[in-house]
Amino acid sequence: MRLPRMITVTLAGVAILIPTAACSSDEPAAGQAPEASVSTGPIEEPAPEKLHPFTGEPFDAAKRVIAVKIENTAAGKPQLGLKSADIVYIEQVEAGLTRLMAIFSSKIPPKVGPVRSARISDLHIAPMFGKPAFAYSGAQTKMLPFIAEASLFDVSDSRAPGAYFRQPGRFAPYNLFANTKKLLSAAPKATKAKDVGFTFGDAPAEGGIERKSYTVKWPAARFTFAWSDAKKQWLIWQDGKKDMAAEGGQLGAPTIVVQYTKTERSEFHDSNQSYTPLVHTTGKGSAIVLRDGMAYKAKWERESEDGGTTFTTTSGEPLNFAPGQVWVALASRKPVIP
Repeated sequence: MRLPRMITVTLAGVAILIPTAACSSDEPAAGQAPEASVSTGPIEEPAPEKLHPFTGEPFDAAKRVIAVKIENTAAGKPQLGLKSADIVYIEQVEAGLTRLMAIFSSKIPPKVGPVRSARISDLHIAPMFGKPAFAYSGAQTKMLPFIAEASLFDVSDSRAPGAYFRQPGRFAPYNLFANTKKLLSAAPKATKAKDVGFTFGDAPAEGGIERKSYTVKWPAARFTFAWSDAKKQWLIWQDGKKDMAAEGGQLGAPTIVVQYTKTERSEFHDSNQSYTPLVHTTGKGSAIVLRDGMAYKAKWERESEDGGTTFTTTSGEPLNFAPGQVWVALASRKPVIP
């Protein structure tokens, strides 16, 4: 039998033993409130981080898209604003030269340029971004009805003249630049950034070939992309010279896509009667994706003009790009590795 615990109380000098109730370890001591039980319940996991559809980098809210046609010959270099672009397209134009279409949304620089004239191929690329603001400086009269019907908001120098200015220290026509804030003001309903088919993440585990550089040629232009392990970018050379930015430093990107397309004569030509190429960016084709110092053979597909362009491995798995800026070289020759 368990004996009661005794306590000693002294009354008037006499010690008296008084029994106390036994305490169980499962019960609270006298005068103490019982401890509240703690319910853990299900643990909520944090929401997945939002990644921008053009770059695969974190972002808070989608912004409107601006597409800008930018000069790409030595007379127009260095260009301003390209470092902030999400995507840069290299397109063939008359006489085998190239011109750029820069896509801005996640980062929009204050100024861009030199801004040059539109081409028919631009109108087939733009719908992939919904209905973006399209900045350019003129077009052939014959092409104006096509621009009016295209999926874009026309913010050219004739439609939004207050957004353009002449940059001191440069000569025409390579001195026309644009204020991006004013371009956006002229296109308040421009589409915000949305999925365009790109995927970002880890590189494929197999199928890549280590490359230090990769060269893409057009009839009168040559681009070389050389991997910099220090910068984790493919640095860009054009026609044997470093492609420098007006902001400083050499242009480069973590991912370069060489998208081989069908290129043919269009119904347009320039003042010298050189035909304007039409670059077909819908359909299917082959590509080379450069990332992390590796080259991967890929396939591309764009079912319709209002759809995105997907890139997959030769086995059909999504081919992830490295997070960051993407350059897409629209070339007409077959890919060669190595």
